[in-house]
Amino acid sequence: MEFKAKLSNIVHGNDSLLCVGLDIDKDKIPRFLFKEKEPFYSFNKQIIDATKDLVCAYKMNMAFYEILGKNGFDILEKTIRYIPKNIVVILDGKRNDIGNTAKKYAESLFETFNADAVTVNPYLGIDGLKPFLDYKDKYSFVLCRTSNPSAVDFQDLKIHDKKLYEHVALKIKKWNDIGYCGAVVGATYLEELKKIRKILGDDTVLLIPGIGKQGGDVEKTIKYGTNNEGSNAIINSSRGIIFAGKDENFAEESRKLALDLKNKINRYR
Repeated sequence: MEFKAKLSNIVHGNDSLLCVGLDIDKDKIPRFLFKEKEPFYSFNKQIIDATKDLVCAYKMNMAFYEILGKNGFDILEKTIRYIPKNIVVILDGKRNDIGNTAKKYAESLFETFNADAVTVNPYLGIDGLKPFLDYKDKYSFVLCRTSNPSAVDFQDLKIHDKKLYEHVALKIKKWNDIGYCGAVVGATYLEELKKIRKILGDDTVLLIPGIGKQGGDVEKTIKYGTNNEGSNAIINSSRGIIFAGKDENFAEESRKLALDLKNKINRYR
C-alpha cells in the first residue's frame, strides 16, 4: 500500500498521531529480561503488544540496532515482521550519499528491511535523495529543522533573505514533484515548525520528534505541526514511553504513558 494511504488508514483506525520509538538500549531495558534468550526482541514485542492500538507508527533508530552487530540486524528484521502490517514502520538512519551508494542505502532500507518510510539527510542535494524518491509507494523524511540544541549552528545560517532550514523546506516542496518526501522538524523549535508547515502546505507529512524527554510543548506542536484537518503529522516519543518501567509490568507502564500522550495530542487536534 502507498505510504500516505497506509498512514491515513491507521491514523483514522487508531485515532492517533502517536509514533513510539523502539530504541533498544541495554543500559535501560529491565534487567530481568536478560534471563531470556532474546531480551531485546522480547522487550520490543511486549512494547508493541501493549501499544499497537494506540499508535500510527513505530520508529526504529538504526544506531541502537547496529551497535549490536549481526544480532542487532536480526532483532531489527524480526521486530519489523512482528509489527502489525497496518502500522507504519519508519527506519531512522539519516542516510545520505551519492550515486550507486545512495541507491544501495535505499534498497537496504526499503527492500531488505521493508520500511514504509526513512529519514534522509539533504546535504548532498537531489543526487543523494533521488534513489529514495524513486520508491513511489514509500516516504522519505528529510532533515529540515532538527530538535537538538546545536541545530542552530548550521540550520539558522542566513542565505540571502532566508535561513538554511527554510531553503531546505522549499527544496522539499520542489522534490515532491519527483517523489514523496516530508520533513523532520523538532517540536523544540515551534516558530520554525510553524514556518515549515506554511511552506510545505497541508499535503506534506511532518515527522516531529522532541516531545517527552526533550520537552516539546504538545499543544503548540499540534497547532503548528498538523494540517488544517489535524493530520499529516507523526509525533514521536521514544525513551519517554518505552523506558517507563523497570519491573515485570514495564509494558503496562509504557502503555499508560502512550495512552496519556495519545489523548493529549488528540485534545488539541
